[in-house]
Amino acid sequence: MPAERFRVDVEGRALELSNLDKVLYPDAGFTKGEVIDYYTRIAPVLLPHLADRALTRIRFPNGVTGGSFFEKNAPAATPGWVRTETLPAPGSSKGRETIDYVVADDLPTLVWLANLAALELHTPQWKIGEQPDTMVVDLDPGPPAALRQCSQVALLMRDRLADDGISSFPKTSGKKGMQLCCPIAGTQDAEDVSAYAKRIAQELERAHPKLVVSKMAKNLRPGKVFIDWSQNNAAKTTVSPYSLRAQSVPSVSTPLTWDEVEAGAAGKRPATRPYTAGEVLRRVAEQGDLLAPLLDGGPELPAQ
Repeated sequence: MPAERFRVDVEGRALELSNLDKVLYPDAGFTKGEVIDYYTRIAPVLLPHLADRALTRIRFPNGVTGGSFFEKNAPAATPGWVRTETLPAPGSSKGRETIDYVVADDLPTLVWLANLAALELHTPQWKIGEQPDTMVVDLDPGPPAALRQCSQVALLMRDRLADDGISSFPKTSGKKGMQLCCPIAGTQDAEDVSAYAKRIAQELERAHPKLVVSKMAKNLRPGKVFIDWSQNNAAKTTVSPYSLRAQSVPSVSTPLTWDEVEAGAAGKRPATRPYTAGEVLRRVAEQGDLLAPLLDGGPELPAQ
């Protein structure tokens, strides 16, 4: 039976949507049509965080239980109106010298990607042609450590960064961990940013050896929170704020308030599951974009 297709107009761009009833999150019964609806409704706060950034997508054409693939290069049938940027691809697993990245600057591009079942959206810490304007620290709990311990480490990291005049803004990963996003000046290269994040992670590890680990070896992580400073490597990407994640339910990488993090650290806010798409839309309606300060830039990182 041929797939049912619908032609729609999105801000003057003609799009053909298909298989809207296809279930992409079986445990939740969440369909591709609902994925497109979520990305359409969250676009006002999501698009500013994607603008001018090379976009890596993780696509799940048969849903979150049906296999996936990373996609950096623009697909062959990319519409001519979709912005693409040709960038160097050092260390490409496919031996490419360059990659034609998609850049999601507008709603039609976002809807087109959602129709391709590009559930997860990941971006680097820099805009195209510029130096990093965001420092990201990933907090990854090693069981039995969980989100409570992540919250405790997030507070330690927040206070230590504040000593250097660096503001930080928390979000969930949409899975088991958290990330801190810090606006910086965009005048230092990825190597400098990564070195600074590593130095702070090592400081916290020395001060709190039973709670924090800064080394990547997995055998060191049980019961501790790994501060992954390597997210600032020029070749790395981080899941974008408000991106869906490929979990059993349509979870979202969700900005948090520091009050919520403090409650989590004290065990007063049991976080047994991540926020879902519907919950995040309600949060944004009430709170706006908690990560909007990232868009305003920040200070230079201290010299080593």
